Amino acid sequence: MPRKPTRKGLIKKLDTIFSEYIRLRTANKNGYVTCVTCSKTDHWRNMDCGHFISRKHISTRWHEDNCQVQCKSCNVFRYGEQYKYSLWLGAEKSEYLYKLSKETLKLFDHDLLDMIEIYKKKVVDLKKGLNL
Repeated sequence: MPRKPTRKGLIKKLDTIFSEYIRLRTANKNGYVTCVTCSKTDHWRNMDCGHFISRKHISTRWHEDNCQVQCKSCNVFRYGEQYKYSLWLGAEKSEYLYKLSKETLKLFDHDLLDMIEIYKKKVVDLKKGLNL
């Protein structure tokens, strides 16, 4: 009988598939995407899934509006360029995500499993559409 996945394992799996989805959703037919904070263009595999509000806030960690493509330089070495990111999002969406991040959200293992399956399907569909 297979072991039940740990919560930590489920979160890691969801982070991985969600990141892939975020990076693929704006890819052109050649698989190239653009950083929302510096406009650098590169292949989606070489870019990051940047979070406007830190991943430590569960209520916005996997929120599609909170996550956009960022180059590694902006996301890691410039700590996400939050100010430039907020300009890209606009004041209304930035404020909404900030308020949402302060809310408590309890996700159970079955919620994480459901989200993993949803994003797996989305990734498969995007890859089919891009012929990847």
